[in-house]
Amino acid sequence: MECVDQAVDVRSSEELNPGKIESYLRDTIPGLDGPMTVRQFPGGHCNLTYLISFKNREMVLRRPPFGAKAISAHNMSREYRILKALKPVFPYCPEPFAYSDDPSIMGCPFYVMERIQGVILRKSLPDGMRLTPLQIRRLFETVVETHHGLHCLDYQQIGLENFGKPDGYVRRRVMGWSDRYRAARTPDAPDFESVMTWLSDHQPDDSPHPCVIYNDFKFDNIVLDSRDPMKIIGILDWEMATIGDPLMDLGCSLGYWVERDDPPEMQVMRTLPTHLEGAMTRKQVAELYGRLSDRPMDHFDFYYGFGLFRLAVIAQQIYYRFFHGQTKDPRFGALIQAVGVLEKAAMRVTDGLR
Repeated sequence: MECVDQAVDVRSSEELNPGKIESYLRDTIPGLDGPMTVRQFPGGHCNLTYLISFKNREMVLRRPPFGAKAISAHNMSREYRILKALKPVFPYCPEPFAYSDDPSIMGCPFYVMERIQGVILRKSLPDGMRLTPLQIRRLFETVVETHHGLHCLDYQQIGLENFGKPDGYVRRRVMGWSDRYRAARTPDAPDFESVMTWLSDHQPDDSPHPCVIYNDFKFDNIVLDSRDPMKIIGILDWEMATIGDPLMDLGCSLGYWVERDDPPEMQVMRTLPTHLEGAMTRKQVAELYGRLSDRPMDHFDFYYGFGLFRLAVIAQQIYYRFFHGQTKDPRFGALIQAVGVLEKAAMRVTDGLR
């Protein structure tokens, strides 16, 4: 089966200094043999990810995007730290090898981790992958179960007690993401004010059982075994992880969840295979998570509405960089249309039309 996460030539304006990186890696990681090559993974819209290859080893390098606006979303030290803490208890994490904030190497902090090779599901199943509706259903259930498994970890026991501030988490998320949207709004962007007001007025209480939350748990951050695609072998891109409310985490995941019966404009922006026959609906995901966790799901509309809004903010922040010429990546220019679609979807939730 073809592996989806293939590296390509590095994009123009996102090149690295290979000489300095190679010198650092040879000094830090023993046993590297042969010349070094650098390629780039084309997916993702936030932190930049590169494939570093030697004769006897492949690694992945992560760094913030050039011209990044939302600095807190690109904290390499936090991402490296959580991988170090989680790897012994949550085997799906890639193993982190090295971290540096020496500006003489790259001009920004970065870290290097193991490469987990496998199948990553995006908009459609890759060539050669055939799953029945029953298999699709079971795979989706496995994803929800794995997400819940992360939430079951004792973050204090693994040394992450100071990794986040769970008290007031919901309030801070609503206020913080609203502030981020207003700061990143461009003249052609919708205002989202009615949605932000609704979220502010309908906040549930914080979870009495906060936990490690991923904040971007979705199929294209999940690596499946190429020999057994029903098996999860890796979870990538931990840049948004923190300590907080697990139901907010679930809502963020469902913000990406486009069902086969959703409106046509939602289908256009679908990036994951959540439309397949056998795929769970958002309601079914929430019900399964509720059974696994024994947590009440009374405020499902709020969590889903927040997930849609947060996704719109992320898209708008990236589009902001494109709008102001901070990146030339052509993918980012189309994100303004996605922001408009997400506003309409969020307003359907706030109007009770979900």
